[in-house]
Amino acid sequence: MSATRKERQGQELALTTMIVALIVIFSLLPMARLLQEVILPGGSLSVDVIYKGLVSNTTWVATWNTIAVGLGGTLFALVLGVAVAILVSITDVRQRQAFVLCFVTPLMIAPQVTALAWLQLFGPSSPLLNMLGIAPPLGTRNPLYSPEGIVFLLGIQYAPLVFLIVRAGMRKLPRELVEAAQSSGAGWARVLFTIILPLMTPSIVGAAALTFVSCVGNFGIPAFLGIPANYLVLPTLIYQRLAGGGPAVLSEVAFLSVLIGIIAMIGIVLQDRLSSRRDFRITSTSLSVTPYELGRWRVPMEIGMWVLIAIILVLPLVGLVLTSLVRGYGVTLSADTATLENYRFVIFEHVAARRAFLNSMYLSAAAAVFAVFVAIPLGYVIAWSKNRWIKMLNLAVELPYALPGVVLAIASLLLFLKPMPITGIQIYNTVWIILYAYLARFLVLAVRPTVTGYFQLDRALEEAAQVAGAGLFTRLRTIIFPLIAPAAMAGGLLIFMTALCELTVSALLWSSGSETIGVVIFSFEQGGDSKYAAAVSAIMVATTFLLMLLASLFANKLPDGVLPWRD
Repeated sequence: MSATRKERQGQELALTTMIVALIVIFSLLPMARLLQEVILPGGSLSVDVIYKGLVSNTTWVATWNTIAVGLGGTLFALVLGVAVAILVSITDVRQRQAFVLCFVTPLMIAPQVTALAWLQLFGPSSPLLNMLGIAPPLGTRNPLYSPEGIVFLLGIQYAPLVFLIVRAGMRKLPRELVEAAQSSGAGWARVLFTIILPLMTPSIVGAAALTFVSCVGNFGIPAFLGIPANYLVLPTLIYQRLAGGGPAVLSEVAFLSVLIGIIAMIGIVLQDRLSSRRDFRITSTSLSVTPYELGRWRVPMEIGMWVLIAIILVLPLVGLVLTSLVRGYGVTLSADTATLENYRFVIFEHVAARRAFLNSMYLSAAAAVFAVFVAIPLGYVIAWSKNRWIKMLNLAVELPYALPGVVLAIASLLLFLKPMPITGIQIYNTVWIILYAYLARFLVLAVRPTVTGYFQLDRALEEAAQVAGAGLFTRLRTIIFPLIAPAAMAGGLLIFMTALCELTVSALLWSSGSETIGVVIFSFEQGGDSKYAAAVSAIMVATTFLLMLLASLFANKLPDGVLPWRD
């Protein structure tokens, strides 16, 4: 029996209500609670909290440091990411797919693992330098313990993000404009600087804004490199204040987290202003630009590409693995001194590490499964609905991920500090508050590829079922879900990989018994047990590689663009 119009409207209303409720719970409610704490805690204007934060010299030093490393890391990432995007997109270099996979991999690896890997490459305890006989004397300061070291690693961490955004823009570059310039006698440099880069300005500016937000909100790299150098940024300052004061300083750290959010939003607003100053619209579309033939320069360029991969990926990972095999600090690694004892210890003996592996697996899997099932109806509404409020809905979904993770962590603490109304359930100081933060922060990673999948999907089958009288939920279950599930599952895999070794959120939310892998790595390194931290990190890097390769095997069945490391 065909569904009546009233029944169809009822199903659409039910779907809309469910989606709006989820967005309110996971996006709007924590942000509203954070603003309440800073502006109206206890029902009155919190002048004391704001004044104390504004007059604190530590606050301003950390704020300036945050802006400095954010701008520095963004600039470095832009230069590297744009250069690689140009090389891969408009030249005839070979082995693109393998190179793209390797270049994007640092983005898939947790920042604290990146920091640890680079720290083990330099300094007096470096197994690699010890094996080569060029390690500095014990007690020598690691050169990465500096603002320059933080900027360098932030740039390496987020250059792949710039690359992905700029390359996506270059795929839409019209061949006609480039070929017209070439036929007029313009060389490759003139075409690059007068046509390609100007047309790529929106992509480059957008990449800069997203990279800046990522840099100012990054906790892992400034924590590993900045805390030993007494170089504080706002995320590490919040961590230290919260670790030392507990719930009593929540109002103070809430102010600091809002300060980070303001800095991030300024970057986004500036990006919007810069993009709106000129009209960058392209009036035609065509096939992608014909690659430039490098001729005799192709081999040197390809050698340079793989030297870059060796520097940013292979060498630090070699340093990480070698550190995981040493018996102790400063011991020269050889066939006689190498050991797997560190792996045995963290897997079988260390209770917190074992518990962290399980916690992170469960949390990541739960966040991924939840996001997949929510992303399908949510993507349906965002991609195919014509309501005016859809744009606001999309922005609300993006909010927890667009803002630095520390902002969401503090908002979650404030929201669940007291038992939940009516039910009286208390999730503060439990693993459930971490799960809530993961669900809120990473949902968008499943929504984006799902929406992309909807845009590439022919609606003929769904429309035919609707004409035949099938209701909305029936169409979603029997037609939409099987067709769009691969894209949503690819997003779920991205969530699982991202959440598995996450630190920024869990460093502020964990408690005894709810440790995550990221927290254990951080704790080992802070306690001077780099060999154990390296062993856990090596396991997680191997897991990340395996998941990326597994996803690549099914890439042909996925919509274009849902796997960032696929060409």
